[in-house]
Amino acid sequence: MSPRSAISSARRIVVKVGSSSLTGADGGIDRGRLVALANALAHRHAHGTQIVLVSSGAIAAGIHPLGLAARPRDLATQQAAASVGQGALLAAYSHAFGAHGVTVGQVLLTADDVTRRSHYANARRTLERLLDLAVLPIVNENDTVATSEIRFGDNDRLAALVAHLIDADALVLLSDVDALYDGPPSRPGTSRVPVIAGPDDLVGIEIGGSGSKVGTGGMTTKIEAARIATAAGVVTTVTAADRVTEVLAGHDVGTIFLPVGVRGRSRRLWLEHATTARGRLIIDDGAVAALVHRKKSLLPAGIVGVEGTFHDGDPVDVCGPDGTSVARGLVNYSSAELPGLLGRSTKELARELGPEYEREVIHRDDLVIL
Repeated sequence: MSPRSAISSARRIVVKVGSSSLTGADGGIDRGRLVALANALAHRHAHGTQIVLVSSGAIAAGIHPLGLAARPRDLATQQAAASVGQGALLAAYSHAFGAHGVTVGQVLLTADDVTRRSHYANARRTLERLLDLAVLPIVNENDTVATSEIRFGDNDRLAALVAHLIDADALVLLSDVDALYDGPPSRPGTSRVPVIAGPDDLVGIEIGGSGSKVGTGGMTTKIEAARIATAAGVVTTVTAADRVTEVLAGHDVGTIFLPVGVRGRSRRLWLEHATTARGRLIIDDGAVAALVHRKKSLLPAGIVGVEGTFHDGDPVDVCGPDGTSVARGLVNYSSAELPGLLGRSTKELARELGPEYEREVIHRDDLVIL
């Protein structure tokens, strides 16, 4: 089976659309563009394909209702615009898909939420049940409650992680650029790159950022998303939103990124790509060997330093004596509690402080080697 026919025959697809593909010249949502996208996806849905749509545009949809002249730069106003715009965006999608008898459901995710075991499992279970009920989930990052600045290109990355989360067959990234080119598309003589078989194929290609006034992504974030998805065994394609019908039909449009990894769910991929470390643990050489080579959990005895402020359950980077990050994991102690435990065995801590201290600082199941 050819890679492009793998998309045309896929039974479960994640489609991501950027703000610039949904907005008009005035910066607000262009209903014509949104309806055209819904028409294409509804047609594929009618033929039995399960589709999850990761849609940007909430902030853009809130610009005009709030009387703003352009996309806001400060976090509080971005969150206000997202709050107003998310409802308007979902209403528009509900109407557009409803014309085809397709029910949509809103799923708002935060990256940190779904790294925790129970939340990760719940997100997967919710999406699976919606798909079983023939609902088309519309996913977005929960911008209105973000505790850190809304980051550059998050929905490209989020789409790749969702594709991995639900074990999708394919990921389709739609934007205002029709493909990856071997240089700036406006430069004479540049050519479309039809296939990327691996990282080596990207060597020498000039990759730019976002040129949109309403979007936050760009080709850089799409390549990063493709890297995450293909590492999880998911074939990925990048093309323009107005070519969605062609790409879903398996036509030679856009750029296709071939899988380099094996499909299969692992929460550790989320832990590696969806989290931002809140602090650092410095460990000795023996602990590095235990984590990296013997696949052990991290114990207090191997830790020699604690940096940053974090709470129980937060993601932290684990670094060797030279400061190089070797792993990331969810810590079982706060930064205030940890210093008094360093260099001591769990049995000693349990005898002195109680049985609840006979536990790992980071359990192997909550640890990914970088």
